[in-house]
Amino acid sequence: MDRLPPLRLLAVFETVQRAGSAKAAAGELNVSLSAVSQSLKQLEAHIGAPLLDRSTRPASLTEAGAILFRAVVENRERLTEALDDIRALADPTGATVTVACTMGFATYWLMPRLEAFYLEHPDVAVNVLTSVQETPRLAPGTDIAMRYGDGRWEDGAVELLFHERVEPVCAPSYVRRLKETGGSLGTAFLIHVETGDRRWISWADYLARTGQKAAGSAKGLRFSNYVQATQAALSGHGVMLGWRAITGDHVANRQLIPAGLPPLTPNNAYHAVLSHRSRNRETSEMLVEWLKEAADSE
Repeated sequence: MDRLPPLRLLAVFETVQRAGSAKAAAGELNVSLSAVSQSLKQLEAHIGAPLLDRSTRPASLTEAGAILFRAVVENRERLTEALDDIRALADPTGATVTVACTMGFATYWLMPRLEAFYLEHPDVAVNVLTSVQETPRLAPGTDIAMRYGDGRWEDGAVELLFHERVEPVCAPSYVRRLKETGGSLGTAFLIHVETGDRRWISWADYLARTGQKAAGSAKGLRFSNYVQATQAALSGHGVMLGWRAITGDHVANRQLIPAGLPPLTPNNAYHAVLSHRSRNRETSEMLVEWLKEAADSE
């Protein structure tokens, strides 16, 4: 038996994780929800291990699922980089910029702004590579890496994109439900994102740095990425730590609202790191300047 599962099953699995839920993936793939669920079950049967913990809503990755997801994303990145290099050889004058960033940053900040960028610069193509790494690499073929941190990187020219802001947020429906049941935010379910990168602020960090009580911090939902956590918050399952890059647009359009707790400004910020090896340095610099202006206007 072929050890590799059919590529279409891997594509469905990757889309579910990137979109945040099977329902969202079905819409993106233009198939039924049952077709997505069936594909996931076929993939699990082929591999011989459960990939999703379906006891959570939305479902979270199991340890096996996390291993497979990392492999799928990393191999897709390498394939995209190879194709970009091939296109550059065929058309060295083409105005194409390749940007590497985390899935959450791509989904909730970068992609929504690229539509306006394309209206102003229809001759420029931006390829977006999502990375499972918290600090995306400037691999061969990558022109820009969007990174969260202190800006002390030496593999490229660093430009400050915007400062972060962290504030607890939740769906309006969740606040109404708490009030109806006589509860308070102090006893609310908290949505946790578990990451090994200490630069990202956890609920324990937030509560300690703002002097808030830890009530409610031990219960709630736990996810391995901010896309799934945000989907859970939008669905009204609890309160999450909202980051400007992740939930800023949802707060602006009132899909999520501040939970009444103080905001926190981290020491780190988002930066654009331009590769010294970029074949499209001028176009890359133009894109970064445009994104900086877009961030400043918000």
